[in-house]
Amino acid sequence: MSRTALRKTGEITISEEDFNKFREFFYRKTGISFESSKRYFVDKRLIDRVNATGSENFRSYFIMLRFQASGEELQFLTNAMTVNETYFMREEDQFKCLVDSILPEIMKRKAATRNRLIRIWSIPSSSGEEPYSIAMCLLERWADIHEWDIEIISSDIDTGILHKAKIGRYSERSIQKLPKAWLNKYFRRVGEGYQINDDLREAVEFTRVNLTEPADTRPYRNFDVIFCRNLLIYFDDVSRKTAAECFYDALTPGGFICLGHSESMSRISPLFKPRKFPEAVIYQRPLEAR
Repeated sequence: MSRTALRKTGEITISEEDFNKFREFFYRKTGISFESSKRYFVDKRLIDRVNATGSENFRSYFIMLRFQASGEELQFLTNAMTVNETYFMREEDQFKCLVDSILPEIMKRKAATRNRLIRIWSIPSSSGEEPYSIAMCLLERWADIHEWDIEIISSDIDTGILHKAKIGRYSERSIQKLPKAWLNKYFRRVGEGYQINDDLREAVEFTRVNLTEPADTRPYRNFDVIFCRNLLIYFDDVSRKTAAECFYDALTPGGFICLGHSESMSRISPLFKPRKFPEAVIYQRPLEAR
């Protein structure tokens, strides 16, 4: 396809040249890189936002997007572009590894100090299934939970999905892998879905974070465990390396990061060492300084 070829959805057209300019701009702002195979997906959401803002055409919309002082439209567009599909207890072996292998090692390392706080960061939060799954696993499977203070923070770039996570209302599909006893204990039926209880909702703090913005990530430090699963597949090599450096700084020495099954930190950055536990392969920030 030539640079002047057009894609058309309804009455709005986006040239190949304009699309490439947008793709570069969005990448710089979010770290998310769109492959050519995603063109239809991206075009559709762009055109939805052109129409929603009453812009005359894509170029006028793009000018507004780049120069709007508040950044409000960029946030609306980011919310539209991010994919949030997950469910409770996804990749459950890592939750088992957290309880059976990672936490005992962290407790042993902290035994000589008076620090009884364990901090866990879940990013991206999506609609909350992962951080709430972590909380339930700790409550139900970790015998030492009452001897420690636990802080779970969950972050996402999508403000809309963060709002859904805070509400904590889920479909049948989201809860399909939950143990029945947990469903009965932590949820109540609401219409055709399920509402998570207030105690569990209050156990997780949700925050908006853009991993590519140092001002956003700088406050996130001294975590013992990070869950960042199935996010880096949307980044290119440069953004993945930036994210790895962010996670290194966010972890305490000896801290752990869990990635998705299709992701490998060894191919991204030499900062972490792989640890093969009985339940899963997890990556660790070395105890010694780099």
